[in-house]
Amino acid sequence: MARDLRFIVKSVKIIASLERIGDHAVNICERALELNKEPPLKPYIDIPRMASAAQMMLKEALDAFIHEDTDLAFNVCHNDQIIDDLDDQILRELLTFMMEDPHAITRAVRIIQISKNLERIGDLATNIAESVIYVIDARDIRHGGYIKENPK
Repeated sequence: MARDLRFIVKSVKIIASLERIGDHAVNICERALELNKEPPLKPYIDIPRMASAAQMMLKEALDAFIHEDTDLAFNVCHNDQIIDDLDDQILRELLTFMMEDPHAITRAVRIIQISKNLERIGDLATNIAESVIYVIDARDIRHGGYIKENPK
């Protein structure tokens, strides 16, 4: 009975997270369309890497939910740091570009917005994975309650 209630409550939260992910995807598309009107500021190597990592995290979080796989959910939680590190790296690089060339500020800000949206998608995928762990194991690992290793 308790697990059923956890499942219902977390399913509603997962749906809300998926809707927010969709909003972030729309924002990414809008910024990409704007960027395509101008010459590239720099090679966008890290943005596709971030996008692939975010996409994989979301897929794994949903697979963990469907298959009730806490190991996969823990993997998603661990991988969030990859996206956070890429986001920090992109921000540092683009701040340098903006200081060196004030004309690049608009393009750099658009890339930063894309990066922040991808980082947020990764965070939402992590939230989904944390919900999976809560539904299955009745353990709340959100907000610093994260356990480094899966105790199983």
